[in-house]
Amino acid sequence: MSASLVKRSVCEGLGTALLVAAVVGSGIMAERLAGGNVALALLANTLATGAALVALILTFAPVSGAHLNPVVSLAMALRRQMPWREAPIYVIAQCAGGLLGTVVAHVMFGCEWYSLSRHQRSGVAQLISECVAAFGLLCVIWGCLKVRSALATPVAVASYIVAAYWFTASTSFANPAVTLARSITDTFTGIRPVDVPGFVVAQIIGASLATLLFAWLD
Repeated sequence: MSASLVKRSVCEGLGTALLVAAVVGSGIMAERLAGGNVALALLANTLATGAALVALILTFAPVSGAHLNPVVSLAMALRRQMPWREAPIYVIAQCAGGLLGTVVAHVMFGCEWYSLSRHQRSGVAQLISECVAAFGLLCVIWGCLKVRSALATPVAVASYIVAAYWFTASTSFANPAVTLARSITDTFTGIRPVDVPGFVVAQIIGASLATLLFAWLD
């Protein structure tokens, strides 16, 4: 790999790791402090995730584009916004970073390094939710690429994810790397490993539909 691709991949891995650490860590903190109030715990988890997204996209976008999401990288390659040969490297870095982020969150809160989740997230409603979540996310990204503002994409993406936490039945994972990473935490944000493939397929379908739609709109 070129030095440039190595640096960009490191940024993608680190950014995804910090994102997952924010998601899982805030979930653990929220669950401990909410006193059994699931709505309050979800609200705290949502706000932390949205804030982290804005900060991380602004931080890493100048170097790697701050995809932090395999479906975003694949969509970029599909529309020739990045070379296809680089997309697998980004995806591997994002998935590895996501798993590291879960481990870091566990260590910070005194948990075992990993614990396979028992949190069931299955059924048609959940899969449709993930398809919608990924579709909307890619619509936001493609739309914001036309806006000449450094703040447009970070704010819009974070705003959409914060909203989608609440309007989708799945709480909007919308990210295969995050989905995989959340399968090794048996905490508030977890997902059973057996439910991961369905979520990932739904996310890919939603992202593909949005990418095809905006290719046609352009």
